[in-house]
Amino acid sequence: MGLDQIIYGNTLSAWLIAAGIYAVTTLALWLLERYALRAFARFASQTRTSLDDLVAHVLGETKFGLILFVGLFAASLVLELDPIVALVIRRAAVIAVVVQGGMWANAAIAFGVRRFVDATAGEDAEAVTMVGALSFVGRLAVWSVVLLLILDNLGVEVAALLAGLGIGGIAVALAAQNVLGDLLASLSIILDKPFVIGDFLVIGDFQGSVEHIGLKTTRLRSLGGEQLILGNSDVINTRIRNLGRMADRRGALKIGVTYDTPRELLTQIPGWIEEIVGAQEETRFDRCHLSGFGDSAIEFDTIFYMTVPEYDRFMDSKQAVLLALHERFDRHGVEIAYPTQVVYTIPAAPEAR
Repeated sequence: MGLDQIIYGNTLSAWLIAAGIYAVTTLALWLLERYALRAFARFASQTRTSLDDLVAHVLGETKFGLILFVGLFAASLVLELDPIVALVIRRAAVIAVVVQGGMWANAAIAFGVRRFVDATAGEDAEAVTMVGALSFVGRLAVWSVVLLLILDNLGVEVAALLAGLGIGGIAVALAAQNVLGDLLASLSIILDKPFVIGDFLVIGDFQGSVEHIGLKTTRLRSLGGEQLILGNSDVINTRIRNLGRMADRRGALKIGVTYDTPRELLTQIPGWIEEIVGAQEETRFDRCHLSGFGDSAIEFDTIFYMTVPEYDRFMDSKQAVLLALHERFDRHGVEIAYPTQVVYTIPAAPEAR
């Protein structure tokens, strides 16, 4: 049997060359993938950047079975094959490359999700849940593109298919626009972080501590104990007061004393209040002034700040200030005014006789 013998339309030498090309191509691609994987893994262990770790992880998802199809296509280029057979081999190689690209993209998404979960260390469970859901959407998009490319390679009219899916997608989007709006709003909450779990929010007529941030709803625990469930889009489209991020808390006192209080004591009252407020821990005195003459009291306005935002500690300090001020007033004989009314009567004139 000579090398010039014809076998299935090609000489034996052509078949041997094709076999050699097949073996060399598959082996070269496999060795290149192995070498690049080890090189990036070794380099990643010596650096802090995550880019080389990503490349190493993605390369690790390379499938040798898919490399075989590329080698088969390279070998077919030197052979005279039936057009149908050549077309099948070419399409199989293209599909293998597309599927491998999808696996690489899927591995990249999985790497990013795992890095995010490790970085949060479980501290933000809602963000982890959200990122997991978004990774699912990302994988779905990747494999949808892979499927469309495969269908296009197989000769399917993808444009007509996309047009039909587009019309159907518009109908679905219109029917589920509220759900999609809440989903996008949840993404905005997770990325922008206007509030997190544990923050106390005032949203319109509702107020409470954030318990859960989901794909569709945000749940608050109100002061009364009931759970408030709000759509994410409603939350984002409303002005939010986030009391959980207060740097300090402002306190205001309005105190009235009676009109028979001597003037020398009136001039001392702002100093007393400043002294009492300053004696409290975690408080910062701002001002105190005689602000006006009311219907039944001479009024003083006081402003101070708590350097911690906790409401309970604020009320403890405010209570201590009021009790100390009450004791100081008692000591100096200053009376705290309350609504009173004095009626003056004039004796009637004697009747004329």
